[in-house]
Formats: sequence, structure tokens, C-alpha cells
Amino acid sequence: MTGPPVLVEQRGDVRWLTLNRPDRRNALDIALVAALDEQITAADADPGTAVVAVAGAGPSFCAGGDFHQFLALDREGTHPVRFLEDVSACFTRIAAATTPWVAVLHGHAVAGGLELALACDLVVAADTTLIGDGHLRHGLLPAGGSSVRLPAAVGHGLARRLLLTGELLPAPAFAAGGWLDRVVPEAELEDTAMQVCRQLADAAGPAQSALKGLLHRIAGTEPEPALRAELDAFAENWTTRPVAAALEAFLTPRTPGGTT
Repeated sequence: MTGPPVLVEQRGDVRWLTLNRPDRRNALDIALVAALDEQITAADADPGTAVVAVAGAGPSFCAGGDFHQFLALDREGTHPVRFLEDVSACFTRIAAATTPWVAVLHGHAVAGGLELALACDLVVAADTTLIGDGHLRHGLLPAGGSSVRLPAAVGHGLARRLLLTGELLPAPAFAAGGWLDRVVPEAELEDTAMQVCRQLADAAGPAQSALKGLLHRIAGTEPEPALRAELDAFAENWTTRPVAAALEAFLTPRTPGGTT
């Protein structure tokens, strides 16, 4: 690998992150996960960043956890689950971040790569991308969230099939289910992803951040507490933000010349 594990490019109010271990198909190791985790904090703290996009350098988005990392930890007497606890926490922080995240998939999005995409708010994929959990192919179990997030994303049946077989499917196989926001030819991937980012950026603001936080909090909960949480979030947003004034302005008649 040359350069930092995550490349950071600010494209206006879109922060474009590129996983930068192309020789390992951007497999997740300690340094890459730490760099990604730093960007969660940095993006949320930056008023000039409205959206984060995460893509991969080289032939793939991300092929999962780095087996070399697993074995090195095991040889030194450290259980690999210690590393995977950090991976899981990082992905949960992405899901809970106030800034929306967009995953930009090509090549392979497998195991940890799938789990990273599942933590993002929207996913754009090249039509040639192969996607799946894949852990069982190597006798492993998920540890970055796919057993929890995959059923909600693609449905119970398909999730069980992917988890229990390790099968990889091309991106178009997921298009009808709604998890992938766009599936496009690879030549159009980056431009399309930027269009999606622009849509999110145009809607950015305190209400979007509050709604993103609500969606994270109610994921997987029963309807009754989720509905109560929704009402509580509405009440807090109304109380703490100038919503009433904005509605008054919207309802105030204006002349064609722009004056009231």
C-alpha cells in the first residue's frame, strides 16, 4: 500500500473518502478502520460537510476483513474479535452519525465490505458489483453487523440465503428490493454517486440530522416505542428549532414582485 489507508477529498460540501488498500482489495485492517472512524468524527464536526461518500480504490470496494490481520492477532495471543469489536463500533457510528453516508460500490462488496455498505444511508452500485456476506466461505461468522442489518435491508429470505450459503450476487439482483438506491454502469458510477450526494446535501440541516438520528434509534424496535420516539423527535425539533417561524413565512402571501 502507498499513502494513507483512507484518502480524503473535499468536493464542496461532499466529503469523498476512498479506501486505499487496493493491493488487498481494501480489506479492513486496524489502520484503515481507525482512519475511517476518525472521518466520522471529522465530518460531523465540519459545518462545511453535508454528506460523506465512501468508495474503494483499485478493483473493488472492499472484500472484507484482512485475514493477515486476523492471523497476526491470533499468533500474538490476541483474539481477532477484539479487532472486530472496533469494526462493529465504527460501522455503528456511521449508522448513528448526524451526517448522511453514501456507499459507492464496485468490484466486490463482501463480508466487511457489505457490512460497511449496510451501515450507510444510501448505496449506489456499479451493475458489475458482486455483493454478499461471504463469511461462511472461509468458516467465519459475521461480526460487523450483517446478521442484524442485512435482513432489514434485503428481506428475511434473501438475507438468510446470503448468510447461510456465502453466495455472492450481482448488484442488479438487489435492485428490486430497494436497498440499492441506484445500479448503473461502472462508467457512470462516480457521477451518479455525486448526484445522490447532491440530493442529500440540498436537504441538509438540523431537521435532516434529527430524522437520521431517529431512524437509527428506532431500527429494529417494536412499533409502539418507535411511534412514541417519532412523536418525541417531532416535539423536540419543534421546540428547539424555528419551525413555526419557517411555516409562517411559507404561508405568508407574496406578490409577484417578491414583497408581501
